[in-house]
Amino acid sequence: MEKSALQIARAAYQPKLPAGLRGNVSIKEGAPTQSVGDQEEIKKLFPNTYGMPLVDFVPSDEKKEYAPMNIGIILSGGQAPGGHNVICGLYDELKKQNAGNKLYGFLMGPGGLVDHKYIELTDELIDEYRNTGGFDLIGSGRTKLEEEDQFESGLKIIRELGIKAIVIIGGDDSNTNACVLAEYYAAHNYGVQVIGCPKTIDGDLKNEQIETSFGFDTACKTYAEVIGNIQRDANSARKYWHFIKLMGRSASHIALECALQCQPNVCIISEEVEEKNMTLDDIVTYIAGVVAKRAANGNNFGTVLIPEGLIEFIPAMKRLIAELNDLLATPEAANVAVSEQRAWILSKLSAENAAIYESLPEGVAKQLTMERDPHGNVQVSLIETEKLLSEMVASKLAAWKAEGKFVGKFAAQHHFFGYEGRCAAPSNYDADYCYALGTSAAQLVANGKTGYMAIVRNTTAPADQWVAGGVPITMMMNMERRNGKMKPVIKKALVRLDGAPFKEFAAHREEWAENTCFVYPGPIQYFGPTEVCDQCTMTLKLEQGK
Repeated sequence: MEKSALQIARAAYQPKLPAGLRGNVSIKEGAPTQSVGDQEEIKKLFPNTYGMPLVDFVPSDEKKEYAPMNIGIILSGGQAPGGHNVICGLYDELKKQNAGNKLYGFLMGPGGLVDHKYIELTDELIDEYRNTGGFDLIGSGRTKLEEEDQFESGLKIIRELGIKAIVIIGGDDSNTNACVLAEYYAAHNYGVQVIGCPKTIDGDLKNEQIETSFGFDTACKTYAEVIGNIQRDANSARKYWHFIKLMGRSASHIALECALQCQPNVCIISEEVEEKNMTLDDIVTYIAGVVAKRAANGNNFGTVLIPEGLIEFIPAMKRLIAELNDLLATPEAANVAVSEQRAWILSKLSAENAAIYESLPEGVAKQLTMERDPHGNVQVSLIETEKLLSEMVASKLAAWKAEGKFVGKFAAQHHFFGYEGRCAAPSNYDADYCYALGTSAAQLVANGKTGYMAIVRNTTAPADQWVAGGVPITMMMNMERRNGKMKPVIKKALVRLDGAPFKEFAAHREEWAENTCFVYPGPIQYFGPTEVCDQCTMTLKLEQGK
C-alpha cells in the first residue's frame, strides 16, 4: 500500500495508555448492576448476563501467566475514525499476554462470522493500519446478529479456529446484538465470550459509564475545519448564506459540538425542536428572522447548521412520516403508478397530515416517499433538509420584502457533511482512546468476562490518568418499540437540554446570530503542544465540568 508522508509519520505514533493498562494488570470489581429501565423484563431476557459488576483495571505488582487464546474481531455498522486502533490495541495486548495468541478478523461485518469469511491478522498487516482512519483492514457491514441459526453458524467457525471470544466494535444496535449473542452462548454453556466496544460518530452511545463513543472527536474536528473554512469564505465574499447539514440521524450531538467550535449564526438542535413542539414554519421563521436582522446591519451572509435527523424531530412531520410509513407498507401502495402517487397519498392521508404534505416543496414530498431502509425508516440522509429550509426561508423573505419588512439580499449555498468525517485519520484523542479500548477488551477476555463493553473514563485528564475497565451491556438497556414489537435495546443518548453543552450554546446563540463571531478551528493537528494536539471535544469538557 502506497503511503503519504503523513501516514508514514503517523504509523510511528505510539498511542498513550492509562496507567492501569501499561504493565501488570489486575481487575477490581464493583457492586452488582441493574439496567437503566424495565429491570424485570431485561433480567428475564438476560438471566446469564444480568446484574454483573462494573470492573476497573488497576496496576499490579503481580506478573500473570496467560494461557494461549484466540480472539475474533468484527467491525459493525458505519465507519468511525479510530476503529483500526481498537484492533491494534487488542492485537498488541494479546501478543503481550502470550506470543502464541491469534487474532482473526471477520470480513465485512457480522456477516463474516455467519458466512465464515475471515483472515488472520499478523504483525505485517497490523503495522500497515496503525493510527489510520477507515475500516478497510477487514471491512464493515450491517448484518444484524439476531437469529439462532446465525449464532449456531458462527459457533462452527469459532470452534474450528479455537476462538475463545468475539469482540464486536459497533454502535448501540450492534452492541445490543453483542449482548444477545453473549447471552445465547452463556445460556448454552458454549464457553464463548462476547465483548463490545462503543463506536459511532453520532455521539449518541454514551451514559454514566461511557463518556463518549469513539470517532465523535475526529469527525467533529473534521467537520469543524470545513465549516470554519466556509465561514471564512462567507466573511470574505459577504454574499452567501451557507446551509450546512451534518450527519447525526437520531441526535444533534455533532451539530452542537460543531456550533461550540465554530460559532455559526444559526444551529438548529432537533431535540429542542421536539421539546418546544415547533413546526417547520417556526424553524423557517426563526432562520429568516436572523437573516433579516443581519441584513439590517449590512451583513447579507452567514452560516446555518442543520442536524441530519431534523425532519423526524418536528412533531407534525413525525406524525406525517409515521402515517406515510404505514400507508406505503400496504399492498395497495405497491400498485400505484409513480405519476399518480402524490394524488393517491393525499387521498389517503388524514386531513392534518395531508395539509402538511401538500405544503412541502414537491422534491421534498417525493423524498419522504422513497424506499425505506432495512428497519422500515425514512432514509433521512437522502432528504435535502438544507435545501428545503433555504427554499422556504427565501419564500418567507420574499413575502416580507413585499411588506417592507426585509431589506437586503438572500442567496444560499448548500452542503452536506457526512462521509467526509467517517474515515478521517483519527485525532490523537481518538487514537489513544481506541487503543485503550482495544487493550481493555483483551483484558476483559483474559479475565473471563462476557456481555461486557470495554470502557475508558476520566478522558478529559492526561491519558496516563484515564481509567479503563468494563460495563455489563445489560446495564445500559431498556425496552423500546421497534418494528411494532417491544425489544431490549441500549438506550440512545440524545442532546440534553438541561446539559452543560446545550446551556453553553444557548447562552451565546443570540450574540452569534446577530454578530459575526466565527471561529476557524483549522485542520486536526497531530504533532505539537498538548493544548493543540491532545484536546477532547468541547462537549465532553463541558459535560465533565472542565
